Formats: sequence, C-alpha cells, structure tokens
Amino acid sequence: MDVFLKDFFPDVYQKESSVKASDDQYCKFDSQILTLFTSSLYLAALVSSIGASMATRKYGRRPTMMTSGLLFAAGAIVNGLAKNVVMLIVGRLFLGFGIGCANQSVPIYLSEVAPSKYRGALNMMFQLFITIGILIANSLNYAFARLIGGDMAWRLSLGGAIVPGLIILLGSCFLPDTPNSEIERGNYGRAKDLLLKLRDVDNVDEEFNDLVEASEKAKLVKHAWLNIFKRKYRPQLVFAVCIPMFQQLTGMNVIVFYAPVLFKTIGFGSNASLLSSLITGFVNMLATFASILTVDKLGRRKLFLMGGTQMLICQVVITIAIAMKFGEWEPRCDFLVPTLVP
Repeated sequence: MDVFLKDFFPDVYQKESSVKASDDQYCKFDSQILTLFTSSLYLAALVSSIGASMATRKYGRRPTMMTSGLLFAAGAIVNGLAKNVVMLIVGRLFLGFGIGCANQSVPIYLSEVAPSKYRGALNMMFQLFITIGILIANSLNYAFARLIGGDMAWRLSLGGAIVPGLIILLGSCFLPDTPNSEIERGNYGRAKDLLLKLRDVDNVDEEFNDLVEASEKAKLVKHAWLNIFKRKYRPQLVFAVCIPMFQQLTGMNVIVFYAPVLFKTIGFGSNASLLSSLITGFVNMLATFASILTVDKLGRRKLFLMGGTQMLICQVVITIAIAMKFGEWEPRCDFLVPTLVP
C-alpha cells in the first residue's frame, strides 16, 4: 500500500511516484531495507526449523504447534503496532520463527494421526489450505486498501495475522499428541489409548506393535545425518535438495511477496496491483485443486513434469513481455557489472 511505503520505505515510494510506466523500471525499486524486511522472515524460519525439529522430537508435536501459534500472534501484534522499520523486522522474525515451528510439526502431526489410506490426501490438504490462506490474505489486503485506507488499512493487514495465530494456539490446546510421539518418549500406555481413540476400533495391537518396532529400530540408528550421504541414499538426497531449491530459484516467492511493486512497475495503480496479487493467489489455489484431483490418475511424475513445463513456459513469456515493454536496458545496480540486452 502507498501509505505503508510512505511511512516505512519513503525512498521506494518516491521512486515509484517519479517514474512512468513507459520508463525502464530496472532497479528503480532497489531497497536493501525493504529486502531485509521481506527476507528476515525466511532467515528466521531457516534457523527456527532446525531447533523446532529437535523440540518436536523431544517434547512432542503438540507443544511445537502451540509455540508456532504463539509466535504468529506475537509477530502480528508487533507488526500491527509498528512505529518504525525495526519493529516491522522484529515482527517478521517472530512470524518466521512461527513458520519454522509449524512446518516442522504440522505435516508430521497429520501423517502420524491419519489412517494410512488417507495420509496422502491429508498432507495434500495441508498444501491446499496454504494456498487458500494466501488467497484470503490477498483478499483482505485488497479489501482493507479499498474500504478503509490510511494507516489503519496496513495495520489491519499485518495485525490481522493474530487471528490464525490464535486459532493455531487455542486449537492445539484441544489436540492430543500423536501415538508416535508418546512412544518416542516411552509413554506406551498413553500411546495405545490415543491410537484406540483415533482409530475408533476395539483392537489396534497390530498397528501399535508396528509403531513400537519402528521406534526401537530408529533408536538404533546412529549418526543419521551422516548416513544420508552414503552412496545408497544419494539419489534420494539429490532429489530432496534439488527439487525444492530449483523451485525457489524460479523466483516464485519474489512474485508472491513483491507482486504489488512488480505490477506497479508495468503501469498498474496501487489498488490494481493489489488486485493482481489477488488474482495470482486465486490461480495458485486453483492449480492446487487441480493437482489434488489429478495426482492419483496421472501419477506424481507426470504431474511434476507438467508443472515444470508450465513454469518454464511462463518464465519465457515473462522475459519476452518485459523485453518488449522496456526494450534495451542496462543494469543500474552497483552489484551487477555486465551489460545485458534482452
């Protein structure tokens, strides 16, 4: 929102207001502070995910989920009441810590409480509702900007994150921990009672014994982090690292988080750029629905290849569109040296 940029990133706002859509926009909005504001969330998530993985294993999935909700709420409060950029970044750090805790605990919790035949579907629902959450957030941003405006608009957008944060926090209070987690901590009686309740059957001995055996075998594994570098695990390791890494290197997160600024550079107004972000979130949600409906019919590999092809085509189209819009250009950022001509 313009009022947000004016308050916290006036240099970006001035550059945005002084250029025309027909001008070459390359590096017009380069701001290290704005970049720090955005990327601080990812840095915090990276750091906290390491600690959260150990906490999830030692203390259980439920306490880690509760912690994530508390951190989300704290970050929303700090951001909503922000008076300066430092408060904004601190709030983003809290949100990043919450993401790290949630990403470590929630998928594991879903996998461990779900019956085996519904496990894949429930984990895909996790991704689906992430895209729905993005869509709702973009919708609220647009609504607040159009209907309220002023400082209160961006404060509601940032502070509104307290609502889902409190839902996670309070909802986790009513959830039991998983049988797997109880077994890991030696609470076998509690684990069996939970399994009986979750499966709603009279006898769970077979599944319970499998869980105990798996836990005992896992405890015998030494130097687990070193083991994944062994030759026999190398293909899985390469896929586990390269697929998400190259997915991020496509720049999708830049499009999602900087969408309003990016759309403004090609001539969209302030509200129109927020609306474009809303459209991006809507398409993202629809694509997730489509993948859920077709993954079992087409298979993981075909869907993966189709998604990669679509991303490649879109990247080429975007490059051509920018080249046609702005023609020849030379980089104006100090950290880029060579002259590039599309």
